[in-house]
Amino acid sequence: MKALGPDPIEEIVRLAGRDVRVLRPRDGESLLSEEAFEQEEFLPYWADLWPSARVLAAAVAARALRGARTLELGCGLGLPSIAAALAGGRVLATDWAPDAVAAAAHNAALNDVDFETAVVSWQRPEAIVARAPWDLVIGADLLYERRNVGQLLKLLPRLVDHRGEVWIADPGRRAAEAFVAGAEAEWERREQRDPTFPSVTLFRMRLLA
Repeated sequence: MKALGPDPIEEIVRLAGRDVRVLRPRDGESLLSEEAFEQEEFLPYWADLWPSARVLAAAVAARALRGARTLELGCGLGLPSIAAALAGGRVLATDWAPDAVAAAAHNAALNDVDFETAVVSWQRPEAIVARAPWDLVIGADLLYERRNVGQLLKLLPRLVDHRGEVWIADPGRRAAEAFVAGAEAEWERREQRDPTFPSVTLFRMRLLA
């Protein structure tokens, strides 16, 4: 598959008693594009299976979604979306990088999992806002850059209502501190840690009444 490059690496992740296969590019640096970086400061973050994605996927897999409409932002390789689909969610996996969306779809098929995919930019989120409110919005490692903070804080209230939840996993990036501070006025927040990856915090959020 072109998005994954030649000779991709397969990783096995245990979720809810099932082995999930995830293919990722062998050489993420080979995906760097000077043109894409100049346009959007694009870096191929999606090409790694980050600890935050593992923590988020494990938490989602432990929940019975029972048809809940679930949206993943920044889906990367698609592991949390796979977990949500296996837990019974009706899932839309999104990323602004077309190669990430293609990789997520490939990994879903590899595990006989069915979910929708779409290329969506946070600057042009109409496709996902139009389908709101979502029951559950999930994302792992969304806060690589400080500029992501304002974008995410602006977007999330457009995606859920007071009945929905947002789950975001982060490994302690500095931008996450700014995100948490910015969310205080509008969101109720609980924090959860996974002993396997103690640096990762799972933020579980609901809009304040």
